[in-house]
Amino acid sequence: MSATLLNLYDLTHEELRVQLVRWGFNPFHTARLWNYLYIELADSFDAMPELPAKVRARLATDARLGVLATALETDSSDGFTRKYLLSLADQERIETVLMRYTGRVTACISSQVGCAMGCVFCATGQMGYTRHLTPGEIVAQAVHVARALRQSTQPPHSQCHVIGDTSGPRLRNVVLMGMGEPLHNYDAVMQAVDILRDERGLALGSERITLSTVGVVPGILRLTKEKRPLHLAVSLHAATQAGRAALVPAAKKWPLDELMAACRTYSETTGRRIFYEWTLIEGQNDSADHARAVGRLLHGLPAQVNLIPLNPTAGYAGSPTRTDAARHFQHILQEEFKLPSTVRQRRGIDIAAGCGQLAVAEK
Repeated sequence: MSATLLNLYDLTHEELRVQLVRWGFNPFHTARLWNYLYIELADSFDAMPELPAKVRARLATDARLGVLATALETDSSDGFTRKYLLSLADQERIETVLMRYTGRVTACISSQVGCAMGCVFCATGQMGYTRHLTPGEIVAQAVHVARALRQSTQPPHSQCHVIGDTSGPRLRNVVLMGMGEPLHNYDAVMQAVDILRDERGLALGSERITLSTVGVVPGILRLTKEKRPLHLAVSLHAATQAGRAALVPAAKKWPLDELMAACRTYSETTGRRIFYEWTLIEGQNDSADHARAVGRLLHGLPAQVNLIPLNPTAGYAGSPTRTDAARHFQHILQEEFKLPSTVRQRRGIDIAAGCGQLAVAEK
């Protein structure tokens, strides 16, 4: 189907209402259509029987339901992680991950095809940048995971779910940590976040959406100005400008001192803490001295450090820090600097679904 047709997932509730009115329909139909999109998770216009036939006919002619086709679906051996290779309307592909934890399900979604930031240990950075995703392509990933969760709770051989049935596990959390740099695609990402947060639809709370950035300073400052209600995670990985630039080429454009000034402004203005991500690479940034450098860099800031043992990628030869070294790093942060931290659970590594592993090798 042509990508030039209006993708309904691109539209906020108000934009959808305006579009229906523009087509000459009663705005009353907005609520019913929105419900089909985000509560009943309809995957075609034929699955919207309560809409008048003339409305469905117009939708079929001038709009599209931007459902993403699954090119490949892979389950991890741990049983908690599933990765989807999803096809876009122009035949580009992205990866999305469903992760199960005790009491919650999280979707790790992408914001771009590839990435322009070029982080040396990241598979997405190694593949380069192709294009931004539209708001609808970002939203569609969350809808895809939500639909998969619902289908997984249906009885064997069930042909359909009961209309309006939302029993079973629900998508509760979204992390914009998949392929791409979210703040490089700021407008589309924020439009998608607004749609995901809408209480009439998927209703993801602001405390359940996390955006991860490599340190795009203008984007952080814009987030600050707009006081966007979501969690911010900043990929740090080194506590000196030289060390960071060696791992994160974007640090040459937005140096460490500028990044930390932006983070300080963000926290002071919004009152929110930032999650600082630190990929632990054996022999490179995992020593006691490195831990103390982190403590000094973040001193006085409302912060939490997420320690992420390096996940393997074909284009980087580094090794993950050993568990005992990671725990020692964490101990120094806590005992010497009273800085809270967590060591990230490693999930889906066997299917290349871990942090920094998402990529599309071929179409």
